[in-house]
Amino acid sequence: MKTKITSADLHASVIAVPPLCRDADLKPDAAENAKLIRHIEAGGVSTLLYGGNANFYNIALSEYAAVLDQLETAAAPETWIVPSVGPYFGTMMDQAALLAARKFPTAMVLPTIAVSSPEGVRVAIMRFVEKAGIPAVLYVKDEKYVTVEVVKSLVGAGVISWIKYAVVREHPAVDPLLRAIVDSVDPNLVVSGIGEQPAITHWQSFGVRAFTSGCVCVAPRRSQEMLRALRAGDFAQAESIRERFNSLETLRNAHGPIPVLHHAVALAGIAATGPALPLMTDLGEDLREEIQPAAAALHEWNADLPSL
Repeated sequence: MKTKITSADLHASVIAVPPLCRDADLKPDAAENAKLIRHIEAGGVSTLLYGGNANFYNIALSEYAAVLDQLETAAAPETWIVPSVGPYFGTMMDQAALLAARKFPTAMVLPTIAVSSPEGVRVAIMRFVEKAGIPAVLYVKDEKYVTVEVVKSLVGAGVISWIKYAVVREHPAVDPLLRAIVDSVDPNLVVSGIGEQPAITHWQSFGVRAFTSGCVCVAPRRSQEMLRALRAGDFAQAESIRERFNSLETLRNAHGPIPVLHHAVALAGIAATGPALPLMTDLGEDLREEIQPAAAALHEWNADLPSL
């Protein structure tokens, strides 16, 4: 596992956001998680973020250390693993102590607006960073979670490694909050955090030069190919690649991005993801029958592109 990072690492790879494989007893499955990681790495993807798709919101503190060790062991030497913490302050601080004893170079703070305020988020992140000894990934998922002033304060304090921006807009090019953030801090710190769908718009309209993806777990070579096209300024090629992800992304939008991806990885034959960890639930058989052909087609399309 990569333990030292630079700004170049953030832009070298699509940031995969995989599910966490579990066995029938809901225990993290080391063999299947390693299988999924190897599939993603084989596509040239070197950054893996374990957050919402991995249901780190509901992870037990009693298993957190074991999960960290499992992911670190499975990752290749040049793979960057980013675990998540929180979303609640007490959990975050207990997890900070566990991270302080390990070599993960950063961790993402999961957001919640149910029991938070922007200033409270600022204080919590400052305290987390102090205790864990590593900078945090700021995850902006809702307009009310933090203000631009809080973002500037945290970046100015040197406690933020990067910002995952994932506020969903009907028209991604019309986004006053994202505009204010990229105008207030170094845009190189900002990552488009909603998959391939808005990534091209965020690149062209806001100067964002990195993106996260869930579907990259099914087709890592193709997602990485899209990143290369964006870097080359070949937006027509990037758009043609993005369109091929739409069938699975449409299902994720309709039935939930987390459960659909969880099933898609298994239904494509990549790794056995197991049952959903509560408070999430598995989708019904009828929906899985819809997901399977979309996941299989994306996986086959990925295999058609030779690895680099």
